Amino acid sequence: MKEYQKDDIKVVWESSKCTHSGICAKGLGKVFKPKERPWVQTENASKEDIISQVKKCPSGALSIKS
Repeated sequence: MKEYQKDDIKVVWESSKCTHSGICAKGLGKVFKPKERPWVQTENASKEDIISQVKKCPSGALSIKS
């Protein structure tokens, strides 16, 4: 599990749950960049946009922690 900070929240990624559907990258490519390290770059979008995209993760691999 990896965590990426954005203001007062953290984006949590659980690699074991990830099905690599690409919905995160297709929906918010300026934040979710699978070919880069770190692959989650929270500085590139608002907290609200990130939360909205994380909610669309079909596997639950991405989540938000306050």
